[in-house]
Amino acid sequence: MTLVVLQAVVFLAAVGLTGLLAGGARRLQLLDEPTTRSAHSSPTPLGGGFAIVLPFLLVCAYCASVELLSQAHFLALLGGTLVALVGLVDDWQQLDLRWRLPLQLLAAVWSVAWLGGTPAIDFGLWTLSHPWALNLLAVLALVWLLNLYNFMDGIDGLAGAELLFITGMSSFLVITADAGALSWLFATLFAAGAGFLCWNWPPAKIFMGDVGSSFVGFTLGVLALLSMQQEVLTVWTWFILLGVFVVDTAVTLLRRLVDGQRWYDGHASHAYQHAARGYRSHARVTISITGINCLWLAPLAWLSVIQPQLGVYLTMV
Repeated sequence: MTLVVLQAVVFLAAVGLTGLLAGGARRLQLLDEPTTRSAHSSPTPLGGGFAIVLPFLLVCAYCASVELLSQAHFLALLGGTLVALVGLVDDWQQLDLRWRLPLQLLAAVWSVAWLGGTPAIDFGLWTLSHPWALNLLAVLALVWLLNLYNFMDGIDGLAGAELLFITGMSSFLVITADAGALSWLFATLFAAGAGFLCWNWPPAKIFMGDVGSSFVGFTLGVLALLSMQQEVLTVWTWFILLGVFVVDTAVTLLRRLVDGQRWYDGHASHAYQHAARGYRSHARVTISITGINCLWLAPLAWLSVIQPQLGVYLTMV
């Protein structure tokens, strides 16, 4: 099976499955009811991200069965299953942070353990190479990334468009490398994300939900670690690709902490949320962010691959 055929099959499956999920969520009353913080005005089905989760896990299983993906790496990626289940429960009935966070940490520890170690990080003037410190950072990064992606999934089309940019650009960056299963996995996420986006583009007919956003964030983190292990992409390449999400989340979190607010409480104070209210258009904000990604971050990410020693400085830029 070629990558093009794989993407076509996954795309069509994701389009069909998302449609089924939209109808099923309405019948089961799995709906996101509007609140004062919401960016939507009518009850909207949740759980559309399952149309990304299922095809990806099936392709992972196929890659493992033909030995394109090692058993250890397959098991590492399965950590996302627990994250997706926690997200599904949270979509159905709000799950307290006291339950969510330990389970997310458990999934992160599982995945990092099966990956067998975290590559050293070059900070320009010095290199972090202590295994325990690197593995601890990897665990914290996975938990941070899954929550980051969840925080940024607040307007129609944004999380799906970001997934297409990251996986599309990652596929381009590894195209000349012997990336093995990485090419298949990036292609699968791209196609599944595109199928879901057909239903989530403004005005959205279904939302990704925690089951999707948490899984996507976590899985991108595991794939980042895999690409770093294979010396295909660096940690700085990933920071650049996720630049809009990273900066928006970090600045918003710092502002809330400085103001004495609880970081984990629901809010609508992200930059993209202010922009959506200001422009009164989800599509305009999503397209603008995609433009920033393609015109500014994509070239920087490419430079970070061909000049990896400059990665930390390109990230600052």
